Amino acid sequence: MLPRKTFAIISHPDAGKTTLTERLLFNSGTINVVGNIKSKKSDKFATSDWMKIEQERGISITSAAMQFEFNSHVINLLDTPGHQDFSEDTYRTLTAVDSALMVIDFAKGVEERTIKLLEVCRLRDTPIITFINKLDRFGKDFIELIDEIEEVLQIKCVPMNLPIGRGKDFLGIYDIKNQNAIIYKGNETQIIELKKLKSLIDDQIYLELEQDIEVVENLCDSFQIDSFLMGKITPLFFGSAIKNIGIRELLDGFIKYAPEPLPKNTNISKIDPSDPFFSGFVFKIQANMDPAHRDRIAFLRICSGNYKPGINIYQTRTKKKLKINNALTFMASDRHSLDEAYAGDIIGIHNHGTINIGDSFTQGEDINFIGIPNFAPEMFKRVVLKDPLKSKALKMGLKQLCEEGATQMLQIYNSNDILLGAVGSLQFDVVLYRLKNEYNVNCILEGSNFQVARWLRFNSEQMQKQFISKLDTQIAIDHQNDLVFLASSRINLSLTEERWPEVIFSKTREINY
Repeated sequence: MLPRKTFAIISHPDAGKTTLTERLLFNSGTINVVGNIKSKKSDKFATSDWMKIEQERGISITSAAMQFEFNSHVINLLDTPGHQDFSEDTYRTLTAVDSALMVIDFAKGVEERTIKLLEVCRLRDTPIITFINKLDRFGKDFIELIDEIEEVLQIKCVPMNLPIGRGKDFLGIYDIKNQNAIIYKGNETQIIELKKLKSLIDDQIYLELEQDIEVVENLCDSFQIDSFLMGKITPLFFGSAIKNIGIRELLDGFIKYAPEPLPKNTNISKIDPSDPFFSGFVFKIQANMDPAHRDRIAFLRICSGNYKPGINIYQTRTKKKLKINNALTFMASDRHSLDEAYAGDIIGIHNHGTINIGDSFTQGEDINFIGIPNFAPEMFKRVVLKDPLKSKALKMGLKQLCEEGATQMLQIYNSNDILLGAVGSLQFDVVLYRLKNEYNVNCILEGSNFQVARWLRFNSEQMQKQFISKLDTQIAIDHQNDLVFLASSRINLSLTEERWPEVIFSKTREINY
């Protein structure tokens, strides 16, 4: 068995995350052609942006899983959406990885989404490797950039290499440990000792490099693997994804420093990846990866043990056994049947509506992996069907799309009205687009008076009946048949909470709890 490395790529939109993903695949030998992400006139698209709407809009909408080999390691790479409207998918994906690769735009520095995503990583002390991208453009002062990262993100920076030149003069990188310059000329690289480099490049570029080296030697901490694994320091790598400079060195550093599969928390104890029994949890569900077959795939992170075809596993939420004959591995939308998989791997299980995000699977142990939440929607739209004869197809489509966790279908209690809830407005556009293109259902979305939603839990059936009888016009049933309270304002929610102190109003829902 080859050692595993499982990580997610995170960044603010337009920092170059998807381009970097393709370059990592290209430099590992996994793909031979890099998609033309910028040109919508081209028929080439980013490997990880496999959905048609992603290709048309030029943005990542859903997380994509990719497995490949590099330097005798199996790498499980999860490319996440950068836009805040798709944050739920990203947050849940981060529960399934052991480290994260943070991409920062050299010109723009630390941006809003990067701050929020790092906060999520910090909740789990996730080790962070940082790639400073777009050195082929002029950007911030080297010292100012490091100060900004350390001050805003509250994490110490340890440069592992340095840029040689900036913008149109960006020539390559300097390996700090080995004291070698790696100069790029097209697809060729040349390794040069520092003392020989001076006679080969412009004096100003060499002077800047000397100053950067001096800064690192005098001001930056040395790299300590324990501090990195605790999320206290981040190694910095510099380069340009679009120019394919510094990517190979980033891959080498990632293999060297990123952790192999780590223990995962359950409601009872931690599960160690070396434990012999199979265990894992579902962090993502994707509908219609193969539109011709209307399939639904549950993405499962293996936490311990190994998968082989025909394995019998136990679904702890439903208390039922499941036999898996055909698990899948991924290269974005392409998938292949697996002969085996191990702790750290991401596998796909065919889902017929019986698997939810957050479900735990074991070989008999009644445990639940924790920390995989659903978030209460913050925006609401009423779904209006253009063709009433399509009502059955509408409900089926919404149910399957809402299983993915990005939106919530809310059927008003004792009513035929359907609301769609989301945490970001772009989610509404995505649902309308996918309903039309994947289910042949045309709808429009109208405004709603509701502004807040909370999942409900009751101490007794009698209390539940009393609550419903008083507030049935403000209660909905979601696609998992759970009760949801809908409030017209936060004041309305607070008043209801005061009047019903024994009812639990929950902003998040962790499956199994």
